[in-house]
Amino acid sequence: MSGRQPHFYGNLTVFLLSAKANCILIFKLIGLLNLLNVTVSCPLKCSCIQETGFMQCHFLQGIPKDIPHWVQNLSVNGSNITTLQAATFRSNGTQLSNLTTLVLTNNKIRTIESLAFHELPNLITLDLSYNVLHHISNNAFVGLTHLKVLRLNQAFWGADTKLTNMRWLKNVKSLRTLEIFGNGLQSFPSGLLEIENLQFLNIGNNSIKMFDKMTVLWFKRLNIWVYLSPNPLVCDCKLSEMISWLRNTTQVLDAQNLLCFAPENLNGTRVNNLELDSFKCLNENLETASYVFFGIVLALIGLIFLMVLYLNRRGIKKWLNNFREACRDQMEGYHYRYEQDTDPRRSNAATGI
Repeated sequence: MSGRQPHFYGNLTVFLLSAKANCILIFKLIGLLNLLNVTVSCPLKCSCIQETGFMQCHFLQGIPKDIPHWVQNLSVNGSNITTLQAATFRSNGTQLSNLTTLVLTNNKIRTIESLAFHELPNLITLDLSYNVLHHISNNAFVGLTHLKVLRLNQAFWGADTKLTNMRWLKNVKSLRTLEIFGNGLQSFPSGLLEIENLQFLNIGNNSIKMFDKMTVLWFKRLNIWVYLSPNPLVCDCKLSEMISWLRNTTQVLDAQNLLCFAPENLNGTRVNNLELDSFKCLNENLETASYVFFGIVLALIGLIFLMVLYLNRRGIKKWLNNFREACRDQMEGYHYRYEQDTDPRRSNAATGI
């Protein structure tokens, strides 16, 4: 009995070591299969990490049609994608319901058509920065009911007024963060005033000369955090509402960097250092000059009229005399007919009595 124990334990040890080796081999095979699965399901020119739901692509001619359903963060950069259509994100006929972050920067995108993102119902963050947008359909963002972050930095430089008014944002009710840095905007986009839930706005590095009273009231009402610098602000009386607000708020995160661009005597002056009574409207002098010029023009017209009358005084006098004689002859004719009609003898003769 005791002689068999070593042989038994030896076989048991060999069996356990063999089982352990088999388990390790099985786990390696499972890992290899997972790796192969990720490799096979990842589109060409893309890299995927299934554990984090990340997929990144470069140098494509369009959005891939075989995007794995597990992708949560999709980044497509440096590609030739000029148009986003309603079927652009229809991956093999299935909705990308897991996708929450979409980055489409530096892709030469010019047009976003109606319902371009309706296949992405759970999208939270959308980055379209550094493109060349010239047309966005009013219904382009329909279906993005959960979108909270939209980045459009240097995305539509030089685009027409219809695009830069941003009326197409009316369907993004849940938007919290908007970045439109460096787009050459000439004025504050009126379409932004219709957004009621915005919490952060970066509108710096544009060409906005003033933020009017309505815009400032919108900032106050939403209690929104903003970046406004740099912009070529015209520091005249129309900016008084904004200056009063800047002195009583911490909403402007770069308030110390705001500088005056005009008038010339205030060029380079920090807006925060201005006193409300230290500047006037730039158009006050223009209005005064306009009134003076208008008065001079009227005086010249009156003088010319008087000169014409003086030079033609003889002709005018003769015309007045002729007119008076014509009126007199006409009145005498009326008077003669009246006397004839009132003679009773002519009345009886006319009635045959």
